[in-house]
Amino acid sequence: MGGSVVAHGIDICQYRRVSNSFGADPTAPHAVARCSSLLTEPMSAETAGGVAPVLKALADPVRLRLLSLIASHADGEACVCDLNDAFDLSQPTISHHLKVLHEAGLVDRSKRGVWVYYAARRDVLADLCALLGSVAR
Repeated sequence: MGGSVVAHGIDICQYRRVSNSFGADPTAPHAVARCSSLLTEPMSAETAGGVAPVLKALADPVRLRLLSLIASHADGEACVCDLNDAFDLSQPTISHHLKVLHEAGLVDRSKRGVWVYYAARRDVLADLCALLGSVAR
């Protein structure tokens, strides 16, 4: 029993550390939009601080897949019910990852009845492509 208490404690600590590092920053998507190519000029510390939460949100494989599933879904939006079956994860875990994507400004969400629909923020994705795309030659 002691092992499960320790494991549970570690999970809670990791959750708190990770969830606190993804605080909602409404300026993050705008910071990405203000960026020029990484090759044309050095990024300011302020801009890097605004872009980092967006990239951090995408750095998790589950969130990256979720964003891909949402963006490639019909009309660029998907219901939570469409997303759960793609993962061997609990619904609360999927919801947490979707919350992180939303707080980073990568997806919008709207509630329709009992379901929540998520839509990819194509403007933010386009800005990320512009920022990173010019690096690949």
